[in-house]
Order: sequence, then C-alpha cells, then structure tokens
Amino acid sequence: MFDQVPLTLAQEDAAPAPAAPAAPQQNAPGENAIIPPKSDPNASGAQPPGFPMEMIFMFFLIIVAMMIFSNRSQKKERKKRDQMIASMKKGMKVQTVGGIIGSVVEVRDDVVILKVDENVNTRIKFTRSSIQSITEDKDNG
Repeated sequence: MFDQVPLTLAQEDAAPAPAAPAAPQQNAPGENAIIPPKSDPNASGAQPPGFPMEMIFMFFLIIVAMMIFSNRSQKKERKKRDQMIASMKKGMKVQTVGGIIGSVVEVRDDVVILKVDENVNTRIKFTRSSIQSITEDKDNG
C-alpha cells in the first residue's frame, strides 16, 4: 500500500538527495474527495466588462457621417460664392471681407476695382476672393 522511500540522514560532506516524486493519493471509497477550485467565469472566453466593440464601430460611423455632411455643405457654399463672384458686373454694389462697400468699376481676371467715394472718385483694387457679398444690383439702385 505505501511505497517505501529510502531515508537518508544529512551529512556534512554529502549533497542533499533529490526528492522522490510523490505518488498520486487515492481516496478510499468512504473518504471525502478533493474538490477542485472553481474556475474564473472570464476564463471561459467571455468578454470582460468594458467598452464593447459595437460601440466603437458606432462612434466611427457617426464621425464619418459628420465629416461627409460637413464637406457637402462646405462645397455648396463654395459653389454659391464662386457663382456670385463670377456674376459681378460693372455698377453692382458689393461688400468686401474688410467691410468696405463700393460700386464695381471694372472686373479683371483676378482683380476688381471698386469706387468707394462718389465725391472724390476714390478707387481701390481688390482681389476677387476679397469680395464677400453683393449688396445691391445696378438695376435696383
């Protein structure tokens, strides 16, 4: 029933003997069996509580949608502004980005000449991109 393990006494000069492997212990039918420890519920492969991947995917989709819609609205505004600048003609009243209001005297490729004072006949050159809006048409005023 029991295996006999040789017993050696410790001596000063001798190195300690290696320990023999322990034999597996078998329980008798009437004895209590050893209960294995309960396993961790997360060890089964379930995802630990935290930020789910579906939420990350949804945030990504929302950000992409916002970028697409903002680009579309910027393109519409840019196209409308380009049409407005292309339609400028002599005699129209316009306002520059700096707030100067004047009448268009001449329109060149990239320069617009505005008359800003009627009494002294003051004229100023502006680039086309500096025109912010057309305030009044030559036919209306």
